[in-house]
Amino acid sequence: MSGARRTPARPRGRRRDRGQVSIEFLGFLPVLLAVALAVVQLGLGAYAVQQAGTGARAAARTASLDEADGETDPRGAGLAAMSGWIAEGAKISVGDDGSAVHATVSVRIPSLIPGVADFGSATRSATMPSPAHATHPAAAGPYEGAP
Repeated sequence: MSGARRTPARPRGRRRDRGQVSIEFLGFLPVLLAVALAVVQLGLGAYAVQQAGTGARAAARTASLDEADGETDPRGAGLAAMSGWIAEGAKISVGDDGSAVHATVSVRIPSLIPGVADFGSATRSATMPSPAHATHPAAAGPYEGAP
């Protein structure tokens, strides 16, 4: 052998395995992204439900105020209590059955997932006592032993 150096022999299969982990990661990446997007969408749906409840409580609370205290429209109070982008498409209904005020808010759940336009709506209700039935002395009537 004339002065040529021999390199140590490498197993032939190892050279072909180079980059295999990167390829496997690229194959699994869409699954990871889909799971992450589903988690964010679930959180967005929970946030929409929470905002509907907040709007319903604010609308019912405002509707249950005495007329002298009620400077704000109950629907306006419900919309003001919610985030602007959730409140844009909100539907608020307020009713009074004489003993209690009921407010119902329905909001659309926004979609982050491409190709899915609608996740439905979230509806929450709240009930507050009517001003005429509030538990303050003027509404309670005469106390026992009154003339």
